[in-house]
Amino acid sequence: MAATPLSLCPKINSTKKATLNSQQPWVLLLRTCSSFRKTTSVSLLCFRRSYCSDEFHYSSKRRARGPVMAAKKASGGTKQEEGRYKHTVDLPKTAFGMRANSAVREPEIQKLWDENQVFKRVSDRNNGGNFVLHDGPPYANGDLHMGHALNKILKDIINRYKLLQNHKVHYVPGWDCHGLPIELKVLQSLDHDARKELTPVKLRAKAAKFAKATVKTQMASFKRFGIWGDWDHPYLTLDPEYEAAQIEVFGEMALQGYIYRGRKPVHWSPSSRTALAEAELEYPEGHVSKSIYATFRLVSRSSTSGDLLGEFLPNLSLAIWTTTPWTIPANAAVAVNPKLQYAVVEVHELSGDVSTVPGDGKKRLGNVLKEQKKPFLIIASDLLPTLEEKWGAKLVVQKILLGSDLENYKYIHPIDGRECPVVLGGDYITTESGTGLVHTAPGHGQEDYVTGLKYGLPLLSPVDDDGKFTEEAGRFSGLDVLGEGNVAVIEYLDQHTSIIMVEPYKHKYPYDWRTKKPTIFRATEQWFASVEGFKEAAMDAISKVKWVPSQSENRISAMISSRSDWCISRQRTWGVPIPVFYHLESKEPLLNEETIDHIKFIISQKGSDAWWYMKVEDLLPDAYRHKASEYKKGTDTMDVWFDSGSSWAAVLEKRSGLSFPADLYLEGTDQHRGWFQSSLLTSIATKGKAPYSGVITHGFVLDERGLKMSKSLGNVVDPTTVIGGENNPGGAPAYGADVLRLWVSSVDYTGDVMIGSQVLRQMSDIYRKLRGTLRFLLANLHDWEADNAVPYGDLPVIDQHALFQLENVVKSIKDSYENYQFSKIFQSIQRFVIVDLSNFYFDAAKDRLYVGGSASFTRRSCQTVLAAHLLSITRVIAPILPHLAEDVWQHLPFQYTTEDGSTPKFVFESSWSALNERWLAFPGEEIDFWENILELRTEVNKVLEVARTEKLIGSSLEAKVYLHTLDDSLAARLNEMGAAKNDADTLHRIFITSQVQILWSLESVQTGDVPYSGEYLIQGKKKIWIGVSRADGSKCERCWNYSPQVGSFPEHPTLCTRCYNVVGIQPTPALAAVS
Repeated sequence: MAATPLSLCPKINSTKKATLNSQQPWVLLLRTCSSFRKTTSVSLLCFRRSYCSDEFHYSSKRRARGPVMAAKKASGGTKQEEGRYKHTVDLPKTAFGMRANSAVREPEIQKLWDENQVFKRVSDRNNGGNFVLHDGPPYANGDLHMGHALNKILKDIINRYKLLQNHKVHYVPGWDCHGLPIELKVLQSLDHDARKELTPVKLRAKAAKFAKATVKTQMASFKRFGIWGDWDHPYLTLDPEYEAAQIEVFGEMALQGYIYRGRKPVHWSPSSRTALAEAELEYPEGHVSKSIYATFRLVSRSSTSGDLLGEFLPNLSLAIWTTTPWTIPANAAVAVNPKLQYAVVEVHELSGDVSTVPGDGKKRLGNVLKEQKKPFLIIASDLLPTLEEKWGAKLVVQKILLGSDLENYKYIHPIDGRECPVVLGGDYITTESGTGLVHTAPGHGQEDYVTGLKYGLPLLSPVDDDGKFTEEAGRFSGLDVLGEGNVAVIEYLDQHTSIIMVEPYKHKYPYDWRTKKPTIFRATEQWFASVEGFKEAAMDAISKVKWVPSQSENRISAMISSRSDWCISRQRTWGVPIPVFYHLESKEPLLNEETIDHIKFIISQKGSDAWWYMKVEDLLPDAYRHKASEYKKGTDTMDVWFDSGSSWAAVLEKRSGLSFPADLYLEGTDQHRGWFQSSLLTSIATKGKAPYSGVITHGFVLDERGLKMSKSLGNVVDPTTVIGGENNPGGAPAYGADVLRLWVSSVDYTGDVMIGSQVLRQMSDIYRKLRGTLRFLLANLHDWEADNAVPYGDLPVIDQHALFQLENVVKSIKDSYENYQFSKIFQSIQRFVIVDLSNFYFDAAKDRLYVGGSASFTRRSCQTVLAAHLLSITRVIAPILPHLAEDVWQHLPFQYTTEDGSTPKFVFESSWSALNERWLAFPGEEIDFWENILELRTEVNKVLEVARTEKLIGSSLEAKVYLHTLDDSLAARLNEMGAAKNDADTLHRIFITSQVQILWSLESVQTGDVPYSGEYLIQGKKKIWIGVSRADGSKCERCWNYSPQVGSFPEHPTLCTRCYNVVGIQPTPALAAVS
């Protein structure tokens, strides 16, 4: 709780009350600071404030300027007597630059790692068990985007942390190299004549070349992100050994009966001329279909249904609604929900113009409602009010019946005159929209297909690979079903008085994610994996996996539970072949253990190209070779999700050092229906368990306004540009990989994340301040060695408290790493560096570091604490900011030795330090007291600031502080600090003033002697009076503290007692400044 000022003396504000928060890290964090200058004179000037305003996010006007300013004047050529003590001041010194110069320094550090094989060396040395994060392969098609950066950096943060935790980390980066996008890229690069001469073998060669070139480009970018991995041995889905492992997975599933060939509706992309999996679809906003309300005329009833509707025949029709009129030629039935109530309605007068519906000119009524004699219609009772309003007609109920009563009634197909049945569908028939009666075409819909199987309905699908009607569609032959064919069907139905209404309908519709064009459902001969056969085992395995975030489990569970079949065949050339032969006469497939093993062996030696260039007799095993003339090779390739979904078998089970299942999979949230799912299904089908123990998902990357990035909007943030900048004048600056990585750590990746120029500037500012903090630590340890360390028990209390805070933060950060909560780490580092260190400990420590004496106890104790902070902070940030951490490590001014006696040359050789229980055992009452002190310090600063504003003082060292409280225990502790044995724990050093006096009574103070004062509440309950006056005595020339003892030493008349003692023993070194 912040301290509350109760009252102030008249010169400040005698009546105003306010509540001020003493900790404002976010405000301080975003403050713009000036750049650090390189020259010695300016560097020293910078130390006048807070070592450098760039480094500490908080520049204090009250900080003493004496010793540094004196040294600065001397180095600038002032009179010798003004700087005669400059050699006795211990100025910071380090070669570690304030500017990161990331464009040069980061590649140098990466080269250092590569030349010394640091990743491999550390992983091989570690003995804390294996850790395998299995890489989901990005597609080898084009440049990397910010989503790639988010994904790979998250993985690298985890891997590097595990290295520091003594694990043997195995990370094999991979690439998905087959599939339509690459094939299309190749085709687009060729002219018309070249395409005509392109054989499958030539196309595959060009596709492989393109994929490998892309892999090389993407790999270089990933390395520049600072990603560690086995880059010399990545896995590519086009490698022969990978393809052979994939064939093995396919074979095992086939032999267990999970693979079958059938004719059923699948997502088909006319623009790509291939079947698609659900994961290859997208559902863009704004799709509008032409929907129709149409009538199918009932003609007869079944022998078992009775004469329920005889009185309305032959003037009775079923009213159906569909958003795909082009599927009407393939209609085989109308389905109803057996549990719903249906009404026979008579259409009465229209309430409006028969040509349009008021309020929407895009709607139009069909000829059914324009006829003078209108038919009786059957619709769901619950939809009566909706349809009356929509059609602008009065619907008078003549009869009510259940859906089950309508089963087996016959109607006339509105186009070809066939008699078709009314059938009972499932729960997919609702009253949320439409009429409650569903036009059923088993060749064009999954639910229709299932219903068709139940009733033995014909599987009609008069549509070809290009999405055009075939001759089977009669008068519509050759028309594009998504264009002119759709319109032609509507016109035909209306001409034959079967259209009630045509209206636009906006809804989600599947598009091909590659061509960005709409798809259709179409029955074709395909190869399927029957998920039903192992769905229960998959659901059980999901519950045993750790999902981050936890709601991911619900998402993938819902997807698996609703899946029955997986279409795994594709009608493309660039991919792994489905290893099947077809009998020329019977068309029966030849697929057994012997043929599969033979193909697997050939592909392991020659690659999958062999399927295209080898003859059938060479591809068949010996037992079948004499029948080669009776068979032909299949031309289908496998779904690319089967490719990547087999990576656990091709990589985890085959590579040395890896293990199955992997410890972790980490990809975008869209992979619930992609790689996470395909990997799970193939693994469960063949191994009976999930290929991963844990799964982490992250969201998508949006711009700063929360919009999806697109070139048309001009809001794309390119990770390569973020790192390297733009060369043109006024172009984006080069932030370097670490700033990009810092951004990754700052966001809650479990949802969608945002990035843009403003966010990057903030990240750069935070990085710069963190770098400045580390520079301060390095620079003030330039003359420190481990032998100088002060034992913990001898440390001043302020130093013990600092170590307690440090260890608390390290413990918290470790917990966050373990739980993959990197944004909490980002927040912890900021808060600790800015508030606990820069704003307090560093500020109070500078006096003893600079003028306390080179070998003095208080300086060595402070350096002991600074060394602990340097080593800990460097290691905890290393997984997130590896270049910065390594840069710091290479500039360590002392030799660090681990507990086993080794000397780590690189930061990742140092390992995570064990928890220091003694530091954490800092007494609870001391923790509470130091919270009071920190809050009191904030309130003292407020009174000092008023005194400065009123010109009573300039620097805080010109002040004397008075304290009074009626809280006896607090007064006693404050009095103890006033008389502390070591200088570091005294109140005037903590407040950075020259004197502090504890008053037992306010009566002993004359108002005129203490012109500025105020009363405050500490921790919301302890009242304390704070006063400020001019300090007693004269100013010491060396430290600028005021003291009555100045003038007491004839040989050094301008020094205080402390400085007199230091000067008497201090050697005369060359001026030490920051280089």
